[in-house]
Amino acid sequence: MQHLLEPASWKPLQSWLADRRQPAFRAAQIRRWIFERRAESFEDMSDLPKALRADLAAEFTLWTARIARHSQSADGTEKLLLELADGGRIECVLLRDGDRRSICISSQVGCAMGCVFCASGLDGVDRNLTTGEIVEQMLRLQRLLPPDERLSHIVVMGMGEPLQNLDNLLPALAEASADDGLAISHRRITISTVGLPKPLLRLTQYNLAVSLHAPNDELRTRIVPTNKSTGLADILAAADQYFAASGRRLTFEYVLLAGLNDQPQHAEELVDLLAGRTALLNVIPYNPVAGLPYETPSGNATNRFRDILLAGGLNVKFRQRKGDEINAACGQLRRITPQVNTPTSSPRAGLQIG
Repeated sequence: MQHLLEPASWKPLQSWLADRRQPAFRAAQIRRWIFERRAESFEDMSDLPKALRADLAAEFTLWTARIARHSQSADGTEKLLLELADGGRIECVLLRDGDRRSICISSQVGCAMGCVFCASGLDGVDRNLTTGEIVEQMLRLQRLLPPDERLSHIVVMGMGEPLQNLDNLLPALAEASADDGLAISHRRITISTVGLPKPLLRLTQYNLAVSLHAPNDELRTRIVPTNKSTGLADILAAADQYFAASGRRLTFEYVLLAGLNDQPQHAEELVDLLAGRTALLNVIPYNPVAGLPYETPSGNATNRFRDILLAGGLNVKFRQRKGDEINAACGQLRRITPQVNTPTSSPRAGLQIG
C-alpha cells in the first residue's frame, strides 16, 4: 500500500494510471479531490469510474493515522491527537481568529530540545515525521472546516523541532503552497524554532519565529538546555542573516513563566538584546502543564513586563491564550490520553469536550 500523501507516490500513481490506460488528467482529478474537495476516501471521488476507485483503494491509501481524540474549545479551537501507523502519537490544532483559519502542525514524534516547561519533550524524541504524515495533519484539520471556509495560515509550532526535520518538512510545505495543493502563500506559513543557527538560511521563503524565552545565556540554558551548544549571540547572528537574505521581519517568541523570566530586569535585558532589529516580540503567557512546576504570571507582572518592553521601543504582541480547557499546548493531550486500539475514524468522529 503506497501512501498517496507522500510526494514520492505521485509518479508511481501516474505510471499506474497509464498502465491502466487511464487519461493523463486522472492524477490531477485525484489531487483536486484530496486537497480541494476534501475527500475522505477514493469512493468519494465521484467523477472517477467506479472500477478505478476500487482499484485505487486496493493499491493506495490516503490516511495512515487514526484520530485517537478530537477536542473542541468554546473559543473555536480544535485539537486532534493522531496515532500513527507505528503507534507514535502527535498533535495538531485548528485555531479560529476572525476570518483567519490557522493550523499548528507537528514535525516530530516528541522533541529532543528539552525546554523545561514544554510537554512535548518530556519523553524525548522518537523520530521525524515523514512528508506524508505532515501533509496528513493539514488535510485532517482542513476537513474540520465547513465547505465554504479554507485554511489561511500554517504555523509549524507543534511537537518537535522543525529544523531537525527540514528534509521532510520543506516538501510538505511545498505541497501546502502549491496551486494544486492548499494554495497557501509562503507569506502565510511560519516555522518556529528554538534557534539552530546553521539551517536557518534554508527558510528564507517562509516566515521565521525564534523561541528565545530568556534574555541572557545563563537563564536561557536553564530553560532551553540546547542553548549550551549554541548561545544567543550565534542565534541572533543567524537571524540577522535570515533577515538580510529574505527581507522578512522576524518574530521572537517568549513564553512568560511566573518568577523565572518575567521580572523587570528580564524585560530591560530584552530591550537591550533586540534594540534596532526589525522584529516582532511575541510574548506568550505560559499554559500550565500537569506535573510541571511552572505557572502563569499574574496580571500585574504581565502588565509591568509589557510596559517596560513598550517603553523600550520594541514591537510587541501579547498572544491571547486559546484552548486552555482542551490542553491545547503542544504535547499535553498526548500525555493525558491513554493509548487504545480502535479503528480509524473520520475527523468529526469521537468529539470530546474538555
